[in-house]
Amino acid sequence: MTNLILIDNDSQRRTETANNIRNHGFEVYDRADMPSESLTQFDCLLILDEIIRANLADFAHKMPTIVLASEPSIKESVSMVQAGASDYLALPVEIGDLLAAIERITTYPSIRNNSEAGVTEMIGSSEVMKTLRRRIIKVGPTDSSVLILGQSGTGKELVAQGLHGASSRAHAPMIVLNCATVPQNLIEAELFGAEAYGDNQSGNRGLVEAADGGTLFLDEISELAPSAQARLLQVTQGENRKVGGSNSKPINVRIIAATHRDLKTLTENGEFRSDLFYRLNVVSFNLSPLRNRHQDILEIGEYLLAETCRKLDKPLLKIGEEARRAMLEYHWPGNVRELGNAIERAVILADEGGVITKSLLAIEPDESFHDADSPAVDPSQTSLEDYFVRFVQDNEDSLTETELAEKLGISRKSLWERRQRLNIPRKKTRNRGVRGTTGPSS
Repeated sequence: MTNLILIDNDSQRRTETANNIRNHGFEVYDRADMPSESLTQFDCLLILDEIIRANLADFAHKMPTIVLASEPSIKESVSMVQAGASDYLALPVEIGDLLAAIERITTYPSIRNNSEAGVTEMIGSSEVMKTLRRRIIKVGPTDSSVLILGQSGTGKELVAQGLHGASSRAHAPMIVLNCATVPQNLIEAELFGAEAYGDNQSGNRGLVEAADGGTLFLDEISELAPSAQARLLQVTQGENRKVGGSNSKPINVRIIAATHRDLKTLTENGEFRSDLFYRLNVVSFNLSPLRNRHQDILEIGEYLLAETCRKLDKPLLKIGEEARRAMLEYHWPGNVRELGNAIERAVILADEGGVITKSLLAIEPDESFHDADSPAVDPSQTSLEDYFVRFVQDNEDSLTETELAEKLGISRKSLWERRQRLNIPRKKTRNRGVRGTTGPSS
């Protein structure tokens, strides 16, 4: 039997909550404050007391912990996760939701906080972010396929994690594959598995099978080869056939796909299967670039600063006024990922006890995207590929390939691949010790 300890200084609420949990077969030890004895006898800790929550970090890393908040907020949820909380729920809470959270973190402790690494990209008080969080909560519990669209660095994988975590599949794996990183001649065996034949006597299980019962997140789905698209269509219909196999086997996998490209246009042009597009596009999320979430930039920046100072074991710094203005004026082509890189660089270079300055951030507002006499570019009127071409051509004389990739929030390999696809050859006039154009350097 699962043993729980519930801490709440509100005696009536504590008794009601404890009795509700006991009625569902759990052993509950309830107290108004933290007991002096060891907590090792318990499987899970529930905290409903604001005073005790202030010391959450002292014991949250020792055991699975759920915080229930009477006045929930995004800011507090972030701080609770930072302190080690396994889950954060708003009061009043449905008993079914609470029991599900308890079962999830006590039965599958290794998946607790599986979205913590990317939680920064969910921060924001703008209406865009509020709507996004509401949609994740609404769509997550369904088994519907989801298509996530957005620029690199906008948090597509984070949304997929949120959808998986909000579903009944949260106890099962979420398998992630970036379709642009696997060679075309290997991706089918990687995804769908391979039967034993020839030199491959052991066969290959494949990621689809590994995700059975859970979620398969396919990033950059637009790069998937046509033959692999046909096999994936079969998976969306509940069957999987391995490479070299003659029979299909039932499979229960939720597909979440993402891309930075206009998949509808690719479908209309015959570059992507229309039947697969319609299967994937049951529900779609179109993530907004950071420059369109003006209200969120400083909020995210402050969080990233606190996280980076903690990670680098530095005293908490402040963002100076000039730097704050520069952050709001900059267009952030690499989105939150680029913002994180800028903050980390600034923290590393800042003096002890100093402030983050504009020069430390090393960002300059681009007048071609925004100036006092013209509105910011509307990304709905400019394709992502047009933006990529323009940014690379405008900056390749002053930036190395590594710097270009960092500004765009992508890897050098991805930068090279997009140059090839969009026919943007590297200029050879500069001599900055950069390797040739035969491929991306590692």
